[in-house]
Amino acid sequence: MDTCKCFSCGGEFPDIDGTTHRYMSSSAGCWSIYGKVLAREYSDPIYFDTHRLTVDTYAIQHPGSSDRQSIQSVGAHLVRLCLFLENGLTAEKANESMLQATKKKQSFIFLEPPHRFGPITAADVYRCQTVEEHKATVRDWAQRSWEAWSNHHDTIRDWLPNAAF
Repeated sequence: MDTCKCFSCGGEFPDIDGTTHRYMSSSAGCWSIYGKVLAREYSDPIYFDTHRLTVDTYAIQHPGSSDRQSIQSVGAHLVRLCLFLENGLTAEKANESMLQATKKKQSFIFLEPPHRFGPITAADVYRCQTVEEHKATVRDWAQRSWEAWSNHHDTIRDWLPNAAF
């Protein structure tokens, strides 16, 4: 099967026609592979501790445009990654805190996406053969993608709810 580079994350994916997300910009092959990663994670609760990292990381690697919905989505996913990666919150606590932060999502501003989102994409997660490899790759993917947004970390930290920690 032919491959093509996703114009957003830069990963190599099957060159297929198909659907994509309504406002997260990706190639059809990238969106398809991401769906397969999600199916793997939904099929076994052992993946739960990294599932939200998968969702957040994919979203920030495919930020869409500067419309209000995209701004709020990217902001929410960056907030939750910050809570996970910098503050060590559990999946449940990070999600609760992210929901608190999104009560003020109208104040989120457009953040110019980085030129590169890091070397890891959903394709790398999809190729994982074991649960341990999958989890380690997702954590590395999340960390590297978060670091790619480093120019905006102070702004993102300002969006965190006060009661998060």
